[in-house]
Amino acid sequence: MTNEKIDLIRVQLKAAQDQQKACADKRRRPIEFQVGDYVLLKVSPWKGIIRFHKRGKLGPRYIGLFKILARVRRVAYQLELPSTLDGIHNTFHVSQLRKCLVDETALVPLDDIELDEGLNYFERPIAIKDVKVKNLRNNVVRQVLVQWQHQKGSELTWEA
Repeated sequence: MTNEKIDLIRVQLKAAQDQQKACADKRRRPIEFQVGDYVLLKVSPWKGIIRFHKRGKLGPRYIGLFKILARVRRVAYQLELPSTLDGIHNTFHVSQLRKCLVDETALVPLDDIELDEGLNYFERPIAIKDVKVKNLRNNVVRQVLVQWQHQKGSELTWEA
């Protein structure tokens, strides 16, 4: 009796795992690069302090045009990085890379972007364009319209 229940539970667990794997495999696509391919490297937007809300849709998400020197493991690749990125380890997970079909519009020059060790870049404020006071029930919030300088031009956002 007990062995039958255990067998039934095992069968149901196996069916649930197979269902989850099938759903995950539909969305997953294997990404592989060859030695000598050119790839773009993923960077994160960072404005003084880390911001997680959407802004700067046209900001650079990937930089450079880096050549793959070697395949370290199944999902890790070693890149040829310039001397400006000496503080960054040159081995990256495949999720941080994007295949580059050599296109001049996709190339983001590294000279214009300041990167730190965590591959974050900084956006600097240029000017304060406007000031407004917002009344929220019992609170009064002062906001300023800031013009930010980044790679694709300037952008205006309201900041507290």
